[in-house]
Amino acid sequence: MDHKNKALVLGTNYYIGLAICRSLGKKGIHVVSLNHKKKNFYGKSRYIKEALIGPHYQEEEKEFLDFLLAYGRAQDYKPVLFPSADPYVEFIDKYFYELKEYFLFPMDRKGLLTDLMDKTSLVEYAKKYNARVPETLDIDEDNLYNKVMDQIGYPLLLKPADSPSFVDRYRQKAFTVESERELKQLLTMTQRDGHKVFIQRIIPGPEKNNYNFDAYVDRNGKLAYYTTEQKIRQWPINIGASTVADQKWIQEAADFAKPFIEALNYRGFIEMEMKKDEKTGNIYLIEINVRFVNFTQLHVSIGMDTPYLHYLDSTGQDIGSKIIDYDTGKRWRYLWEDISAMRAYVKTGQFTREEIIAENKHDNIIPSTWAWDDPMPGIMFVLNHIKDRFLRIFRAR
Repeated sequence: MDHKNKALVLGTNYYIGLAICRSLGKKGIHVVSLNHKKKNFYGKSRYIKEALIGPHYQEEEKEFLDFLLAYGRAQDYKPVLFPSADPYVEFIDKYFYELKEYFLFPMDRKGLLTDLMDKTSLVEYAKKYNARVPETLDIDEDNLYNKVMDQIGYPLLLKPADSPSFVDRYRQKAFTVESERELKQLLTMTQRDGHKVFIQRIIPGPEKNNYNFDAYVDRNGKLAYYTTEQKIRQWPINIGASTVADQKWIQEAADFAKPFIEALNYRGFIEMEMKKDEKTGNIYLIEINVRFVNFTQLHVSIGMDTPYLHYLDSTGQDIGSKIIDYDTGKRWRYLWEDISAMRAYVKTGQFTREEIIAENKHDNIIPSTWAWDDPMPGIMFVLNHIKDRFLRIFRAR
């Protein structure tokens, strides 16, 4: 394989970026990390050859663009861009044509990435391509509160159109709303803060009713790789990001997701999150991710190496195909947040301690962060959290 192009990973201060670096570095690819501050909970992976510190991608947007373009111009071959978080995807889509001149990435048209990330436009895509979504209300509807009672009921979800800015502000993906009074308070707050939000029905069912369909669409528009996963636990519980998930083949989830993704004319890695209604048995589209996800290290371990597929496809090389329509028995876990999740599940009565203990007896766990051949990120992660804990205790005194 030809590895002359560098890989520029945008954001390695989280385990997703770390998984990308490890995947590519092990293939002998020259990996470059780009972060906006020197403090890094994960430390420097042995697989990173260049560690760049640049302007902030949002607070210094123009400077960040100039920094990227200057780096791209200086290379003999176009580097391949790897976004590790939603804001980087938004940035790439916004400056699509400028970046295409000096960098490589799979998407071949501007606008689709942003459309799929925006929850309100995603609902329109779902209607267009007949993908079932939870009942949804715009907050500008006439007689809103009557419609909430008639069409959705409490509790409900108040969700953002733009997840990255919402999560950055409130540290959660959505608000669970128990009453009309609470809904009014949250609408006042979110409108004051400038966030566009909408109301959506909560799909009833346990955490294991949450499914993912993860796929790579090659430059010819073919679903070249795909598999499914089942969520076990998440944080915050019930509405957060996975802390434990199993690779497990779920045929009905694949049958639901494939037609929608094939209709999008999309290129690159894509993930559909779904949930099955325990009362009706219907599956609903929850959201689409168009950047590398929590399970990247799991993908690598099961032979669907999404960072490497992204690299090969971007550089015009053959990626082959592999459909993982069977159970591999592998489980992914982010232990740090899973500790908080387990406590919360027990506290709220959703799981007993005995059920948690039984669920944790698994022989093939893929950790989010620790790697014996690359220990420094894991060591620095633990040391930095211990340091922060002591500083909080000291300041409290």
